[in-house]
Amino acid sequence: MKGFFQKIGDGLRRFMQGRYGQDELCNFLCIAALVLVLLSWIPPLRFLYVISLALLVWSLFRCYSRNISARQAERAGYMRLRGKCTGFFALQKRKWTDRKEYKYFRCKKCGAVLRVPKGKGEIKVTCPKCHSETVTKT
Repeated sequence: MKGFFQKIGDGLRRFMQGRYGQDELCNFLCIAALVLVLLSWIPPLRFLYVISLALLVWSLFRCYSRNISARQAERAGYMRLRGKCTGFFALQKRKWTDRKEYKYFRCKKCGAVLRVPKGKGEIKVTCPKCHSETVTKT
């Protein structure tokens, strides 16, 4: 019995050689497909089942693809988008926890988020990115 499973494992390893495999985007697509399948049980949302199947097919295509450079480019785009989303929510959380001690605002020139202590009156702040000076009230 052990030899049988050994042969299956060796066959799967040989099959996956040179293929892309699973990454964060594949995991996201599978989870999104699962959520859409659950939502498709609601009668007015039956069309979501087709979308979930398309996501699963895309995920499997990505896993078994031999075009590794294209899959890495897709992953890089996904990671950039995910970084923007997680960065936004991390900033909102930081703003909420620091709301009593600090004031957050954006640089008028480059849009960077700056943090200054509250209760200091009117102060001049230099942006660390573009080095422009802004006068703000805290």
